[in-house]
Amino acid sequence: MSDRYASFANSGPGRVLVKRLGLPNPPVLRRHRPGDPLVTGPVLVGAAAGGRIEGPVRKMLTVAEVPMDGGPPWSALMFDATGVTDAAALHPIYEFFHANARALARGGRVIVFGTPPAACGSPREATAQRALEGLTRSIGKEFGRGSTAQLVYVAPGAEEFTDSTVRFLLSGRSAYVSGQVIWIGQVSSSPLTNWEHPLEGKVALVTGAAQGIGAAIARVMARDGAHVVALDVPAAGEALARVANEIGGTALQLDLTRPDAPSTLAAQLLSRHGRVDIVVHNAGITRDKTIAKMSAEQWDAVVDVNLSSQERINDALIPLLPEGGRIISVSSTSGIAGNRGQTNYATSKAGVIGLVQSMAPILAPQGVTINAVAPGFIETRMTARMPLATREVGRRMNSMSQGGLPVDVAETIAWLAAPGSAGITGNVVRVCGQMWLGA
Repeated sequence: MSDRYASFANSGPGRVLVKRLGLPNPPVLRRHRPGDPLVTGPVLVGAAAGGRIEGPVRKMLTVAEVPMDGGPPWSALMFDATGVTDAAALHPIYEFFHANARALARGGRVIVFGTPPAACGSPREATAQRALEGLTRSIGKEFGRGSTAQLVYVAPGAEEFTDSTVRFLLSGRSAYVSGQVIWIGQVSSSPLTNWEHPLEGKVALVTGAAQGIGAAIARVMARDGAHVVALDVPAAGEALARVANEIGGTALQLDLTRPDAPSTLAAQLLSRHGRVDIVVHNAGITRDKTIAKMSAEQWDAVVDVNLSSQERINDALIPLLPEGGRIISVSSTSGIAGNRGQTNYATSKAGVIGLVQSMAPILAPQGVTINAVAPGFIETRMTARMPLATREVGRRMNSMSQGGLPVDVAETIAWLAAPGSAGITGNVVRVCGQMWLGA
């Protein structure tokens, strides 16, 4: 569904009126298109004394042919804060961003690197590192003009495993991701990555793939080289077949709430492909009512489809995942902040986050990662059916002053699925344009 207000606000007369009245001003976001360069101009890299990341980051930017001089304007501001050991040592970060905030280009990127507080050598160091979250989230709300800001905690020893994340955050693929904290842990090896087709040779299962976010995930996975098994309920068979045919994938009609669904799905994947490399749990439903008016059937249906079915499917498919396997679950900002009239939905989506966080250490010895993506207001058929006032509030109450697109969720999932993202597990990444309130 088109956002008429955003279209007007970005027209000549609209820009004048929006500025004069102080209305929300949705910027045109820089989204990825095949063949686009990683960034639109030079990148400025700064560091606190004793940092661990500046060297590897500069090496990665050199390999990616990203210029680090010639600005301003800067397409990105990157700061290595891993050397900050107490609150007083935060001052160089202020100096860096104070001096360069106005020099960030439209649609620019801000990335701050820190040390996970749990890995710090003293309480003072852990305190200072935790303070970085407030810094990046505030910058994400201050800089505007379609810019984004993220904090990347890099565990000691994981300095060489940041390439996939840095490339994602610098590129147009992360257009609607801002104010996030990403945790990168150490892995045994950093696999070589084909940056144009990072999923080449992979078999990816995408549930709920017939339309909306699921269809976008299937398309991006296929674009990145995966053979996609697109799954949805039989009632969506015609739309599912169109998506599968478009991307050269396989359509699989299956109701995941059937008792035999996990075993049927595992048998299909094993017989046709011999394995599955990536499992994307996107299938979900809503049955919105306040809890006082909600029937037991509405509660049970949402929890079963959105949460319990993921657990059952995981039980059946984890044995098929090779080392380097990926599980990515679609949660929601409703599962983080709650939402009136969605107690069943919010419960199920918070449960998805719990599933990811509890399973991450269990799967780590197998070399399998599990993460969640939590969309905010995304322009889909479901949001198009919202009352106008509710829809407009959902669109404007974030740093981008607009709704996201299904492709924004899909790009984030593809990044987490990539071989180079092996150090990322147990993370929950919001795709919400950085909501103003509650998350």
